[in-house]
Amino acid sequence: MQQPLEPQEIPPGCPAHGNVQMYGPAFGADPDSHYAQLRSFGPSAPVDIAPEVQAELVTSYDAALYVLQNPASFVRDSRRWNALNEGRVPADSPALPMMGYRPNALFSDGAAHARLRQAVTDSLATVNEHQLIRQTQQSAAYLISQFSTDIRGQAELMAEYAQPLPLLVFSNLFGCPPEIGDRVIAGISGIFEGTPGADEVLGGALTELIALKRRRPAADLTTRLMGHPAQLSDEEVLHQLVTLLSGGTAPLAATIGTSSALYLGEEWQAGLPVEDAVSQTLWNYAPIANYAAHYPTQDVELGDRVIRANDPILISFAAANTDPKLTEHREKLSAKAHLAFGAGPHACPAKDPAFMIAVTAVEALLNRLPDVEMRVPFKALTWTPSPWSRSLVTLPIRFTPRAVPQAAESAGSNAGQMPQQQAAASSPSTAAPSHTNAGVASQPKGGLFSRFLAWTRGE
Repeated sequence: MQQPLEPQEIPPGCPAHGNVQMYGPAFGADPDSHYAQLRSFGPSAPVDIAPEVQAELVTSYDAALYVLQNPASFVRDSRRWNALNEGRVPADSPALPMMGYRPNALFSDGAAHARLRQAVTDSLATVNEHQLIRQTQQSAAYLISQFSTDIRGQAELMAEYAQPLPLLVFSNLFGCPPEIGDRVIAGISGIFEGTPGADEVLGGALTELIALKRRRPAADLTTRLMGHPAQLSDEEVLHQLVTLLSGGTAPLAATIGTSSALYLGEEWQAGLPVEDAVSQTLWNYAPIANYAAHYPTQDVELGDRVIRANDPILISFAAANTDPKLTEHREKLSAKAHLAFGAGPHACPAKDPAFMIAVTAVEALLNRLPDVEMRVPFKALTWTPSPWSRSLVTLPIRFTPRAVPQAAESAGSNAGQMPQQQAAASSPSTAAPSHTNAGVASQPKGGLFSRFLAWTRGE
């Protein structure tokens, strides 16, 4: 049976320590060939997920389910991580923001996880489906209005539509007043872009939002989390909001972009519904490609490989979904049997709303720009080189320009806004703490969320 090399046994200067390198342009250009190589090891394989950061990556669908559905043997608390505790992970490693411990449901186990997750799932369950669709349609209408009158009839759909749309929807769900919503969007966007200080911007904005909801509760997700019987502290509320943002916005943007590209692509069969494009994206282009670090509580065997206790095991949702052993009979499976949303006790609690937002966003694009098409073939599109996600870098489109601006044309009534945002729209002076009021009132066209709310009012 193959035993893992101890760190001292790794030959010096050995490229990637004998592991498959899961980052950089080569991986980004052709991840499927990397997954094919990894499958030769068995259900899991040794990888470098970042420079000097080794992990075991599960590529088998069945093995992935085994790990995901066995929380007694595979836990999520990354404070167990051997290499990190032994000082073998570089302090500036890009793996740390993704794998390092945070006090949220994602990195918790047992009773602590159950308590935090219940607060999140119960709060999400109160979101009205029809209202969420209206909010998504409203956000889509605003973003399309910003580029649809371009006389060139061209736009870049990732930056101008797919990426900002989930940010607007989540700012709505959280009950953000304009200025706080601007900073929430700037903070989470900066984190994904590696902008220095973005963590502080997001943390400050959410801290201010929570303080606001303590003073003035409203019908929004933040208030519901704060009022849940689990009695989360303000710090716990903040970390669950960050988890929802980081786990929801970027994967949703990737799903919207890839689904749009598939639907508009040359190989798409006319007449198939948008739902099929979204499902195909989740199966074949899993937005969260390789993630969900688990730590075995004791040495375990996966196939012919032995993984030491507390060495990280990552799940390749992308490879598991395209497992050749699975695809032979995939047509017999449920359309929802993919692992893009995970499985087991840590499965995404918002998978149904996420699917609904993605479908609504793609439909809104097709309805408002009925002759929209891609400017390059689907196969010529480029993907981000990140091991963590599968997302298009750009999605260039063309269309017939709109002759007249869509000034709040189906949204000016505030029909899709949460009650507290309708109040903010009519009375900005009460929407945020006093030190931000003047800026919001005098600069209605400030950040993305402020501009969006001003548009809904027809300003």
